[in-house]
Amino acid sequence: MKLHDLHDNAGAAKTKKRVARGPGSGKGKTAGRGIKGQGSRSGVALGGYEGGQMPLYRRLPKRGFNKPNQKQFAVVNLGLIEKFIAAGKLDAKVEITEDALVAAGLTSNKRDGIRILNKGEIKSRVNLKVSGASAAAVQAVQAVGGSITTASATE
Repeated sequence: MKLHDLHDNAGAAKTKKRVARGPGSGKGKTAGRGIKGQGSRSGVALGGYEGGQMPLYRRLPKRGFNKPNQKQFAVVNLGLIEKFIAAGKLDAKVEITEDALVAAGLTSNKRDGIRILNKGEIKSRVNLKVSGASAAAVQAVQAVGGSITTASATE
């Protein structure tokens, strides 16, 4: 490798758009600002300032609340668990934990825990130990003779 072989990855360095450099550039004369009007002048504050009138974003009320420390669960569906058991990536005979679900590739990471939802159909008798599960998922697993142990039930 030599110095003249070195270069950036494709798309790493974006070239700056050079405006007002003549008609041949495609951005000459008015430099993409159009003709006359507020947008063609310098020091423009379009998009927020309404000429002294109370701006729309301040006239509308604020709504809702986002809890700063809320838990984010990884979601796994029962149909997907059945599919992975059929493919041999999960063993239905042993207890399936959150770590086993991650290792099998059902979800990329656990986040604050894994929550099982009742989407799809489960036919295998499984014993799951996860952070949470919907009532319908628990019912579906119990209907085929399995069990779901949740973290909230053990604490």
